[in-house]
Amino acid sequence: MNTFYPEGSIYEPSDSEYYLSSPQRLSEAAAKGLILEARASVCSREHDLYVDLPFGRAVIPREEGALGISDGSVRDIAILSRVGKPVCFIPLSVSSGTAILSRRAAQERCQALYIDTLEPGEIINACVTHLEPFGAFADIGCGISSLLPIDAISVSRIAHPADRFYNGMMIKAVVKGREGGRICLSHKELLGTWEQNAQRFSQGETVSGIIRSVEPYGVFIELMPNLAGLAEPFDGARPGMSASVYIKAMIPEKMKIKLIIVDVFDTPDRAVPIEYFTAGTHIERWDYSVKGAHKEIFTQFA
Repeated sequence: MNTFYPEGSIYEPSDSEYYLSSPQRLSEAAAKGLILEARASVCSREHDLYVDLPFGRAVIPREEGALGISDGSVRDIAILSRVGKPVCFIPLSVSSGTAILSRRAAQERCQALYIDTLEPGEIINACVTHLEPFGAFADIGCGISSLLPIDAISVSRIAHPADRFYNGMMIKAVVKGREGGRICLSHKELLGTWEQNAQRFSQGETVSGIIRSVEPYGVFIELMPNLAGLAEPFDGARPGMSASVYIKAMIPEKMKIKLIIVDVFDTPDRAVPIEYFTAGTHIERWDYSVKGAHKEIFTQFA
């Protein structure tokens, strides 16, 4: 059973509240080597991270701020970016009301006992921490991040990970493999097959969608993160707009949906709720394609 979680989702928050309530209880946690969590309030000029506790302020020295800081393999932004956010740590010492904490030690334990044991196909919890045009970085345990490439986020193509995620969003991901010692993640395999998504719709219905791409030959409209259809060109259609569309035809053997745009309109920026189609903890193979379809799309996990 996994006992390591992304920062901000510690399994037993009441434990942190109890052990952080007094120097004596924090000393007890230090003796037990417990991983606790609290919010970082300040980062000093020396890049020491301070945490406000009910009985005073505790410090996470720079070299204890993150795994890889001491050898230069991780930049100090990994410390600075935690100000105002939860951080996990193991208490090292408590004396005269001054507490020394180590986030690095918590990450080392998480790496050795959890992350290093992950196998391809395992479904894990993650927290989105940073978005870049090429993908999303996600905390997979105690602040240790992994990359989720943009093409692995969903079958429906998006222009930027912000079209699907936001910072601080809790998601599920599947372990794709390892690269250079780091975990590689994927996400689209958890969002259902073409058939599972298409079952939510029927020919003749008028439904809403999001315009993802406007091409000379037509407009691609996302109905669900793993399902999109093509409509004929429509004046005023732009990527990111919402659209009401009439479902003209559904062609399973080609995995295509033909749409007719009824109207397009702007909507406030919002993250589309994510529905996961798997409730298990591991998948061996994911077949997106409909059986007998002209094209086969699948992921085989080693």
